[in-house]
Amino acid sequence: MRRWIQTAVAAGTCTLLAACTAPAPPSTSTFPAPASSAPVTSAPATSGPAGEPTRTGPATIAGTPQPVATDLAAPWSIVFRDGTPLVSERNSARILELAPNGSSRPIGTVEGVDDRGEAGLLGLAVGSGGDLYVYSTASDGNRVQRFPVTGTPGSLSLGQPDTLLDRIPAANIHDGGRIAFGPDGMLYVTTGDAGQRNSAQDPDSLGGKILRMTPDGGVPADNPFPGSFVYSYGHRNPQGLAWTDDGTLFATEFGQNTWDELNVITPGANYGWPTVEGIAGREGLVDPVQQWQPGAASPSGMAHAGGTLFIANLRGQVLLSVPVSDPSTSTEHYRREYGRIRDVALSPDGQLWFMTNNTDGRGDPRPGDDRILAVPLTEG
Repeated sequence: MRRWIQTAVAAGTCTLLAACTAPAPPSTSTFPAPASSAPVTSAPATSGPAGEPTRTGPATIAGTPQPVATDLAAPWSIVFRDGTPLVSERNSARILELAPNGSSRPIGTVEGVDDRGEAGLLGLAVGSGGDLYVYSTASDGNRVQRFPVTGTPGSLSLGQPDTLLDRIPAANIHDGGRIAFGPDGMLYVTTGDAGQRNSAQDPDSLGGKILRMTPDGGVPADNPFPGSFVYSYGHRNPQGLAWTDDGTLFATEFGQNTWDELNVITPGANYGWPTVEGIAGREGLVDPVQQWQPGAASPSGMAHAGGTLFIANLRGQVLLSVPVSDPSTSTEHYRREYGRIRDVALSPDGQLWFMTNNTDGRGDPRPGDDRILAVPLTEG
């Protein structure tokens, strides 16, 4: 039975690391210089992402986590649609609705999902009109689809999809999968290199990138490379996106066997993979603002509350908090208390939800796994 409590909040995400091999030479393909027009910037946020409250000060964890939902099967993402939590299950391809009375029910199954390894039904995002945006793996690659949602809480139903973008490189590893609307109203999409390392530097590949598109699936006129969805490149397997109150975009990224990364994302920038991993000080490549050894971190989902970033970590089995004012530092919470942590999100009532990922084939499930837990936040 899947249960949640009215006062809690949810989140989650996970991934697989590639074999430890020496970096391959970068592709001979190169990106054109970004358009010479004014840089693309996200407008300062006047409110949080859909369903999230706006905070005025740095947030800190205060209290003991309480269970929100239990017995989930490889959950990957959680979002709130008009206050109702929706959860994706990677392998079953189901999207679940959580109800305040402790029950859960599927609102639909995404058809054609190819669940293999890290691939399957991954990220969710809610559009301004209530449509549900979904990132999933099909037989011909990863894709972004938009679904209408009908009904009222307790009887929501998933409609027929409109495929906005498909044939994104896919494999059983490094599929990216996080999608989120920025404060500029555009949809941002993280894609992995799908095990093809040089694709991250290939301007003709959608792999190893952060993409930016309009809600209808078009290329924004102010993207850094004219006619291209590519917003930034040189990524290995990014899986977390969050904006601060001034519109700064942060992203988390899985490293190979040296460094995981927390990056500040700027349009048209090259984040170095596979030429470098972690802080390298190489001209033309953007260094992360913080790095961790993969065994201690493996960051996936991320949320922002006030002046704090909260990051879910898989192999490290830890929730990290990072002050935006000094993003080179972090504080650990709950290391190895709950196992692998896939996603983290802010609930409409301002609590922090985080999602375990012990049933994804890489963890050690405990009774009640996988689960979503909620913990209160206070502002500094």
